Amino acid sequence: MTIINVAAVLVAAGLSAVLWRFFFGAKESSRAELRSGAQEITVTVKGGYSPDRIEVHRGTPVRLTFDRQESGDCTSRVVFSDFGINRTLPAFTETTVELAPDHAGEFAFACGMNMVHGTLVVLDEPLADHPHVDGDTTSGQKPRTSDAQSVNPGDSGDHAAIGGEDAEAEARRIEIADLTRRVVIGALLSIPVVFAVMAHELFGAGWVPAVLLNRWVQLALIAPVMAYSGWPIHRTGWLTLRHRTAEMNTLIMLGTTAAFGYSLVVTIAPSVLPADVREVYYEAVGVIITLILLGRLFEVRAKAGTGEAIRQLIGMQARTARVIRGDVEADVPIEAVVPGDVIVVRPGEKIPVDGEVVDGTSAVDESMVTGEPIPVTKTAGDTVIGATINQTGAFRYRATKVGSDTVLAQIIKLVEQAQGSKAPIQRLADQMSSYFVPAVILTAIWTFVAWFLFGPAPTFTFALVAAVAVLIIACPCALGLATPLSIMVGTGKGATNGVLIRSAEALETAHKLDTVILDKTGTITKGAPALTDIVTVGEVAEDDLLRLVASAERSSEHPLGAAIVAGAKERSLELDEPSGFESVTGQGLRATVAGREVLVGNRRLLDGAGIDPAGLDPHADGLSADGKTPMFAAIDGTAAGVIAVADTLKGDSIAAVAALQGLGLEVIMMTGDNRRTAAAIARTVGIDRVLAEVLPEHKANEVRRLQAEGRTVGMVGDGINDAPALAQADVGSAIGTGTDVAIESSDITLVSGALSGLVTAIRLSRATMRNIRQNLFLAFVYNGVGIPIAAGILYPFVGIRLSPMIAAAAMALSSLSVVTNANRLRRFHPEPLPAAVTARAVEPTVEIGNDPEPERAAAADTVDLVCGMTVDPATALTAQHRGQDHRFCSPGCRDTFTANPDHYVAEPSRS
Repeated sequence: MTIINVAAVLVAAGLSAVLWRFFFGAKESSRAELRSGAQEITVTVKGGYSPDRIEVHRGTPVRLTFDRQESGDCTSRVVFSDFGINRTLPAFTETTVELAPDHAGEFAFACGMNMVHGTLVVLDEPLADHPHVDGDTTSGQKPRTSDAQSVNPGDSGDHAAIGGEDAEAEARRIEIADLTRRVVIGALLSIPVVFAVMAHELFGAGWVPAVLLNRWVQLALIAPVMAYSGWPIHRTGWLTLRHRTAEMNTLIMLGTTAAFGYSLVVTIAPSVLPADVREVYYEAVGVIITLILLGRLFEVRAKAGTGEAIRQLIGMQARTARVIRGDVEADVPIEAVVPGDVIVVRPGEKIPVDGEVVDGTSAVDESMVTGEPIPVTKTAGDTVIGATINQTGAFRYRATKVGSDTVLAQIIKLVEQAQGSKAPIQRLADQMSSYFVPAVILTAIWTFVAWFLFGPAPTFTFALVAAVAVLIIACPCALGLATPLSIMVGTGKGATNGVLIRSAEALETAHKLDTVILDKTGTITKGAPALTDIVTVGEVAEDDLLRLVASAERSSEHPLGAAIVAGAKERSLELDEPSGFESVTGQGLRATVAGREVLVGNRRLLDGAGIDPAGLDPHADGLSADGKTPMFAAIDGTAAGVIAVADTLKGDSIAAVAALQGLGLEVIMMTGDNRRTAAAIARTVGIDRVLAEVLPEHKANEVRRLQAEGRTVGMVGDGINDAPALAQADVGSAIGTGTDVAIESSDITLVSGALSGLVTAIRLSRATMRNIRQNLFLAFVYNGVGIPIAAGILYPFVGIRLSPMIAAAAMALSSLSVVTNANRLRRFHPEPLPAAVTARAVEPTVEIGNDPEPERAAAADTVDLVCGMTVDPATALTAQHRGQDHRFCSPGCRDTFTANPDHYVAEPSRS
């Protein structure tokens, strides 16, 4: 081995060691200073984060001011995935992000493209143990007039979000225009040089004007491409090296600088090089830069589509509201609306903020929030959601939530948090990305050495071309973007279809579910009693029987009576005012309606009045077997029929259960109801496994028991009593019409309250995970195959070398392919559930809740002993008798029981 060869190896080894220490050696940390009760530090964003390693103390709020001194799409956002923060950083503006670290550790933050990284180091000791000066000094940071947007952790607020998105969209338009100019100039100046070189090689010198083969002319044409078109690449590449990091621009910068610098030496001082290595590579430099910029232009355009969902959400909000103040109607900006304002909405207008209808009736299209296409009729007392669209009528409503408290603002906040979080599958890509670029640079160095030592003559030229090809073809962007873009599109598609996914982890886990537990009340059923059946046995017609019974019940405050009255109104029946109303304790009521005597209650009421109810017994028994509460009715001393009330199914429950089962999931119903009622509901919707008589405090135990069997469990519920089970489940889904506690405890919120949203969530999760795997496959295969080919691994076998120009085209296509594939998710649309579905014929297996506590055996069942109504243990009122709990649907039933408990323990009755 010659001295030159030995020197080349030693230089490469020394350079490798220096580079490894440069990229992975210990880095200094900058410590935040305490000011105004918060730990503050300014982070300059310019090709990286400076400082990129920040020390703070747990227990004290942290205020990070990002001073972004550049434009471009790469650093336009900062993401703290561990804190659910995803913030827009407008160009040449300071933006403040606040967070509250409550435990020690190292927490990464990154740009929106996952290429520029920093670390927040939270020290375990409280700040009081290490006091800092609380003053005006800024540890060297320069003072600057700030346009900062100060926000709470994870909360962008509605107006801040709108401003940030507008700024981001404007920055993207500017970047697209700038890239277009640079691509056009690069193409116009590079094409003559490329044409001359290719024509000369293919057809000889006679086919090409001699002037275009002149090296000085080629230098004059390509120098502007290098200096102007390639300036964003070179600037960012050098800046990242200053931060002891490296990314895609670094690789392109090193490769083109090496090729251009070598060509410049050949042009200016050819005599310093041997005659056989005096080739220039200006055409490669021009083509590489132009192709990379062209790919980036396409990528920026395509990536704009991945954030389209959240821009659509932000664009939904009305800009003004017609407010009544005093006796005057006035259009005011949306920011000026305050809770309590009365707002007028006319046909076709957007509803400005959330509120409650005061007067008027209209149909409102809520599809943009709930995903449900059918308009909802709104009348006095109903709630309306800001950004939904009024259709047919006019109404007035009172504002209840404005600004960042509105449903739309909360949806935007949740979507931003989800898009800022990381899925577990991303960890592998992140781990590889941190080593990828340094490994590529080292590969290029040793590729050069290998070709220089063992390649054919001219070895130096072969070595240079191979090293440049390795640098150019590597694509860390493809790895970095593989997961975040799909998560961004997936969570956005969910939000526009009424499914709010709180985190990327929840989106990933949902595709693994094999078991789904559905709470009965409020999830499968509507959660309120409703009229279900009217059976007549005498001469009184069905509508007449209902009219008479409902008129009698008008004076009753019992929930069953209210359900009957509501059912009569739905049939547009005219109700009469009852007279002689009398409530018979523990039995029912009697009243006179339009001159006719009406009795409504249990069997004992009719027995006491001397009326034979035997003809009603079979009907009552059948209704009871179906989980309904039957009430006997007699008119003018004769048994007239049975009226049944029950907690009715939601319209899509049967179809949703069938769809979940069709996706391969086992569906289990969990309820506090007794065995008979639970089995009846399960039979109706086609569920073949039931957990019945589960007390609220033990629902989480049931979820835990199923998880212990090796299942991945999803839980759907709506009440406060469901919150522990939702938190325990692998994926907890809250009904959006339920309580705030349940929603806060969940991973997914079904805004419309329909179970069809769960079907959409699981299908979307599966589609997103397929997309992520495809992206990772493209990224891994591309880099895993492309880099060795560029290094020349095929040359000894088939004589193939990869031109740097082809490598540039492949590199541009790689990240573009990932972005394009992620955009395919935008074509996802929920499959509508069939309008009419018959539940599977099943005889459900009913299990009594497996509660380890001995008190479970002493618990009462969930039938109100006074009225016979099935009640939800979570919302029922309780009274004790002889050491046993009994539950009641209303204060009236509870008080009636406590007045004479022995009268009811033996036999249920109704008051």
